[in-house]
Amino acid sequence: MIKRELYMKRIRPFIGTDLVKVLTGIRRSGKSVMLELIKQEILEQGVSPKNFICINLEDMRYSNLLTAKALHDEVITRAENIEGKVYLFFDEIQEVEDWEKCINSFRVALDCDIYITGSNAKLLSGELATYLGGRYVEFIIYPFSFAEFNEMYKQLNPQTTIADTFKAYLFFGGMPYLGNLRYETEPVQQYLSDIFVSVQLKDVIKRNKVRDVDLLERIIAYVIANVGTTFSANSLVKFLKSERRTVAAETVMNYIKYCTEAFLFYQVKRQDLQGKQLLAINEKYYIADHGIREAVFGGNMRDINLVLENIVYMEMLRRGYAVTVGKIGDKEIDFVCEKQDEKIYLQVAYLLASEETIKREFGAFDNIKDNYPKYVLSLDEFDMSRNGIKHLNIREFLMNGD
Repeated sequence: MIKRELYMKRIRPFIGTDLVKVLTGIRRSGKSVMLELIKQEILEQGVSPKNFICINLEDMRYSNLLTAKALHDEVITRAENIEGKVYLFFDEIQEVEDWEKCINSFRVALDCDIYITGSNAKLLSGELATYLGGRYVEFIIYPFSFAEFNEMYKQLNPQTTIADTFKAYLFFGGMPYLGNLRYETEPVQQYLSDIFVSVQLKDVIKRNKVRDVDLLERIIAYVIANVGTTFSANSLVKFLKSERRTVAAETVMNYIKYCTEAFLFYQVKRQDLQGKQLLAINEKYYIADHGIREAVFGGNMRDINLVLENIVYMEMLRRGYAVTVGKIGDKEIDFVCEKQDEKIYLQVAYLLASEETIKREFGAFDNIKDNYPKYVLSLDEFDMSRNGIKHLNIREFLMNGD
């Protein structure tokens, strides 16, 4: 089990506090494993496992606990037999109707430390979330970073080089369970396809009562094919019209929104760096795990420029940055990454194979006069830094993260 210290060091200060710890993220991104790592940490502090109450709400054995009252009564009854602080762990809490009511009630009625997971970004945005207003802290759990993948992959393939490991990462992506499948191509692709179907069915279609499943599937296929490409709802409407599907732009945007709420896609807004404002049209979308893209759509190696962008974008989210696409004049910066007082600019390319490519990638920064760090990332092995702009190999950049 990879320790995932990036997340543990963020969660650790909140262990034992009365804030509800909420772990969100796409299905199978490792939220349940994070609960296990938290349990281990608490046990190492000398707490008895008898003080734990752990319930996975997707487990059929707990199908009688899918209302706030039923879950509340069950936990209160079990807690009566526990001495000292009670540690509550609820996996996929969104399965419980009005779950916020009982979680807030536990905070009031018990001396407890609460951890919950969920696979929907709206988990904490509903009306009922007012019950927890200001009394929770959220952690988004992403699939493995390249550094985490490298750690797992090397356990199974000790002789591998970093370059070969990165090729495997480009193909397989970062879903944590793949190590159990020993990164064998057929089982991995079957597993990732099943995750995709599960997200589509449970977290998009069922949760949002989507009726036109065929339309949803076409929209998802379009977004997956065009990760990292600027497009508008209207361009998607035109594409669907060419496939003899007439649909309103609002419907298209609603369906994409359902997918972002299920953490399948991430929307990246464009920012005018001169006017310091977000632009209302033509966002980009990236997929939570590029391995899912390979399994259901294929072409990661063919579209390597876009996939490398996807990997770098998800890495910056992991590192806690807010990310936008920068527009300045007629030029575009792939990523403007901001965190507190930090800002860094990133350009991502596959290879700087010609003088024209070098000029384009480094020239994107020509009109930016501030002194924040500017990077061009590519898979080239030689350092081509110039004019105060740093050039790094993408593998090196990904391995030397926070």
